[in-house]
Amino acid sequence: MRAVPGALAERIESGAASLCHAWILTRTDGTVLGFTDHDRDLTVAGVVCRAASGWSAGAAESQAGFGPGLAAATGALDDASNKAGGITAGDIEAGLYDGAQVVCRRVDWRAPDLAVELWRARVARVSWTGEAFTAELEGPAAALDRVAGRAYARNCDAVLGDERCGVDLSAHPGATCDRRWTTCRAVFANGTNFRGFPTLPGEDFVTLYPAEGEIHDGGRR
Repeated sequence: MRAVPGALAERIESGAASLCHAWILTRTDGTVLGFTDHDRDLTVAGVVCRAASGWSAGAAESQAGFGPGLAAATGALDDASNKAGGITAGDIEAGLYDGAQVVCRRVDWRAPDLAVELWRARVARVSWTGEAFTAELEGPAAALDRVAGRAYARNCDAVLGDERCGVDLSAHPGATCDRRWTTCRAVFANGTNFRGFPTLPGEDFVTLYPAEGEIHDGGRR
């Protein structure tokens, strides 16, 4: 539940509040930028939030940071104006916004000190086309949607040619891999680096019977 300041709640109930959104973005290098969808600049939490930045309010109407991610935020680039506090294509290309933290607040623009925090998010990636940028935001729960650790399965979980696989792709031009033990060993002679568990018992285990030379102990080769 959001904690709405008493003074702001009173203004909302009386109909006196004039509300807008304000976004405060903090880059990993410590640079802080502010944006608002109001028609003039506002100072919120000590940060000047620029108007006419093009930031969309759509992100504020999404999952409030509790889902795996948030709707993408869009805005206008400021390369042409070179105005301080703007987002430029050069900074995006340099990766300066990757991992930045964004806080969205609902603000009474007549009294900017009265605000309520709507959500917090992390900038997962930023892209730009023409005069606009798109920032993909992840909410706090996004980490719960990521895979942690290894998959315990018969097939290999490495990517052909990566560090864990170790196969030299230049020696196998155009090759693909189905991640099976037999393919790894026979096609690539790479059984030492196989990242699966080929002897893991499967659903058919109950119908199997012992055979000389076979191993079914669930280990990896």
